[in-house]
Amino acid sequence: MAPSPHRQPRRALLAGASGLVGREIVSVLLADAACEAVHAVGRRAPPLADAKLHAITADFATLPALPAASEAYVALGTTIAVAGSQAAFRAVDFDAVLAFARAAQAAGVTRLGVVSAMGANAGSGVFYNRVKGEMEAVLRELRFETLVIARPSLISGDRAALGQAERKAEGFGLAAMRLLAPLTPRALRPIAAARIAAALVAATANGPEGVAVLSSGAMNRP
Repeated sequence: MAPSPHRQPRRALLAGASGLVGREIVSVLLADAACEAVHAVGRRAPPLADAKLHAITADFATLPALPAASEAYVALGTTIAVAGSQAAFRAVDFDAVLAFARAAQAAGVTRLGVVSAMGANAGSGVFYNRVKGEMEAVLRELRFETLVIARPSLISGDRAALGQAERKAEGFGLAAMRLLAPLTPRALRPIAAARIAAALVAATANGPEGVAVLSSGAMNRP
């Protein structure tokens, strides 16, 4: 499908392309004829070759100036168990997200889509939820023309195929929730990374100006 003659071709920045959702965001963007370039920013290049995909290898603590783009996506995330400490977790899920968002804004990005988490709340007594909520709050303060926040439940996908460390608690939770799926509200069921990516890109690239929050239940509808 050719790009609309009434709309300029899009260029996208992406942080977290090597993760479950990030990999799916890359696929969605590469399949979109209206998107002419995808610049994946991170410490590792995505394991994919495509003429439209460009890797920018960098540490988020010292990001270089990023290429001009119209939209950006953040799919960064870890767990305290994987990161090793609350400080290391916050360095990824808050500091790196904010650094990338600021660099994207400096590169001309006006539309930002971010993967957060169900339960994100800056006032939460749960550290994980509090950091996610604080991250959302600081992105709102940057005042992008369009900010889309996806809040998924447990994310399903093959982490081993990506060379990621096993998340034992998450794996146990996914297995239990699959067994209970017929009795569980859609909002609480595990959600495939591909569903999150498709919903986030559609809302960020084509949605109205302002802040939009995508619930897990809404993204998980057939």
